[in-house]
Amino acid sequence: MEYVTGEKERECVFCKGPKEKKDERNLIIYQGKYAFVVMNRFPYNTGHLMVVPKRHRLDIDELNDKEFQELFYLMKVSTQVLKRRLFPHGFNIGINIGKAGGAGKEHLHLHIVPRWVGDTNFMPAIGETRIVPEYLSETYQKLHSGFEDLLGREKGRTGGQKK
Repeated sequence: MEYVTGEKERECVFCKGPKEKKDERNLIIYQGKYAFVVMNRFPYNTGHLMVVPKRHRLDIDELNDKEFQELFYLMKVSTQVLKRRLFPHGFNIGINIGKAGGAGKEHLHLHIVPRWVGDTNFMPAIGETRIVPEYLSETYQKLHSGFEDLLGREKGRTGGQKK
């Protein structure tokens, strides 16, 4: 409800966040050279991540090769970190492009939603409520350290930078 009824920011949240240098407050887990990984502040499930190009783009066709490669490389790394830290049984991964495609934000991004067998019950359907069993700050720490563990060794590979 906070998201639905709250005041909307005028500036693109995906453009603003990486520039602020307040990664933990903005739930940015990892920043590469061309893309970054951020936790969804209003997750569908624990560990719901988004991978976002740093340049404001509306469509995949607008990405250059380096942006495209890093976007999908970070998607792969994100699933690896989630597997090692949260132990999901599977994932929903998607990109909503354009309003007709379900995009709520005009800045291109992809969603990675960890899934567990039995993680959906009557609450979303009947109670219009999602159950997230862990505070965002706790999940942030687990996943941030997972990215450091995995990409700290590979820092030069994507041009990424630690927090």
